[in-house]
Amino acid sequence: MKNNDLTVSVEEAKRMILNSVSTLGSEIISFMEAYDRVLYEDVVSDVMVPPMDDSAMDGYAVIADDTRGASKENPVRVRITGEIQAGGSIKGKNVSKGTAIRIMTGAHIPEGADSVIQFEDTEEEDGYVKIFSEVSKHKNYRFSGESIKRGDTVLKKGDRLNSADIGLLAAMNRSAVKVYRRPTVSIISTGDELADIGEEIKAGQIRNINAYTLYSEVKKYNAIPHYMGIVKDTLKDTKDIFLKALKSDVVISTGGVSMGRYDFVKDIYPDLGIEVQFEWVKVKPGRPCTFGKKGNTLVFGLPGNPVSTLTSFIQFVRPALLMLMGAKRIEKPVVNAILEEDIKKEPGKAHLLRGCFTIRNNEIYVSTTGNQKSSVLLSMSAANCLIVIPESKTNIKAGEKVTIQLIDHDEV
Repeated sequence: MKNNDLTVSVEEAKRMILNSVSTLGSEIISFMEAYDRVLYEDVVSDVMVPPMDDSAMDGYAVIADDTRGASKENPVRVRITGEIQAGGSIKGKNVSKGTAIRIMTGAHIPEGADSVIQFEDTEEEDGYVKIFSEVSKHKNYRFSGESIKRGDTVLKKGDRLNSADIGLLAAMNRSAVKVYRRPTVSIISTGDELADIGEEIKAGQIRNINAYTLYSEVKKYNAIPHYMGIVKDTLKDTKDIFLKALKSDVVISTGGVSMGRYDFVKDIYPDLGIEVQFEWVKVKPGRPCTFGKKGNTLVFGLPGNPVSTLTSFIQFVRPALLMLMGAKRIEKPVVNAILEEDIKKEPGKAHLLRGCFTIRNNEIYVSTTGNQKSSVLLSMSAANCLIVIPESKTNIKAGEKVTIQLIDHDEV
């Protein structure tokens, strides 16, 4: 098969990858450890939240009709017959015409009362309360089940749990939850030119940074990274480390996938039974990017330049990890922005330019973050978006609308 047959567009690459993903199995974990995990099943409530009608304010439980005509100049005066604090019992406490019960936020509404007037609109004296404003029926009144009713599907399979979701689990007394398993991810750096952290850099070497960029990205998306180290540029060493890495759910290597004499990654795929689906993507940065599969293990061969590695991860590996964990929302948000500088490019490849967007006068503006060479990670550090220039586009003038992908935002 010719190389051209294994060259795909960005969208084709994404489609091929996601069509290859089989979601992982489940595990039951404590809800305290469930932040950012993906639900394996719907969560249906067997309780009412709140369990009883309660007060939304500190004030007095009253009958709304008793407050008719009340004003600062002409207050209504009713007798106080008791007090209910949050968590207190309402047994034997009720409100009848001309009476009120002092009540705290979250306390159960006593029998007979149909509204609560806040302290700020009252004044207490000699066992009575003067009410300075009318209240409508059910004012400051929270109904049983107002937040969650028994039988409600509160959270759905495929939801990625956020902080509010953890609170909802607590409200339903769910101390454990069934979630998708987290994928294990082996990370391999290739190349004799790499020196690892703490090692002395010899002539012709550079520091290995891709592994640590990827390690943090894998953790960010709640998968389990395993750094396998740097593999030397020999066929045997490359094959040996991949044999170990293939025990993971996902393998990510960086470098060794282009046309160099010592790029061995693609050479060892056939011997290891890795079925390659593409070898090149029509995108800059990140053209030499491979994807294959052995059984259910996904194998990504990312380019060696730091920005190419990171942008390729964002476009291709990230959604695959989320889909492995059963997530339904896997796309980064995409919006239109006004370009603040001229951009020139050759046709035939999509460009993903590092950009920084700002919002001014309710409009989104975007500019590049400086040097766009794929070796300059500093410009990626300064970016909060990628400016997406389609394959067919060439020159774009300042003031034109462009599409930007918001890389720091949650998936939609």
